[in-house]
Amino acid sequence: MDNILFDSINVKIIEKIEKLAEIVSDNELSELTINIENCSITLKGKKPKPAPSVMPVPMGMPAVVSAPVQQTVSETEKAEPVPVGNIVKSPIVGTFYQAPSPDKPPFVKVGDTVKKGDVIMIIESMKLMNEVQSEFDGVVDRILVTDGQAVEFDQPIMIIK
Repeated sequence: MDNILFDSINVKIIEKIEKLAEIVSDNELSELTINIENCSITLKGKKPKPAPSVMPVPMGMPAVVSAPVQQTVSETEKAEPVPVGNIVKSPIVGTFYQAPSPDKPPFVKVGDTVKKGDVIMIIESMKLMNEVQSEFDGVVDRILVTDGQAVEFDQPIMIIK
């Protein structure tokens, strides 16, 4: 009788682990670790794809595009410079939110002063709201994504000068 009970518990545990593995695969996660009491399970998926080397261009800002070789020097001088400052990147894949809820004001706006450790955004991932804290002291210069936009791991989100 004890073996039957033990086997049914093992089957349930294996089914739960398989469901977690599906979550890792479906969401293209590189790793998922679960700690419950004195038990720890780590599931490893495929390594994440490297972030694109091109920085997203905020709406209303002209895009800098690679031009043909015949480009003159005067046309090159007209191109907008690459943003300068501390770039805040998304720590996870998810959805970017500027505020704690739709009826609340945003954590930060362009021109706001932030200190290291201040909450500056939320990234929702797998139904969990993850507060993201600033790694820098400074002034918010640009917000590169819009509220509710999907973001990738290591994607530039904000520039703090």
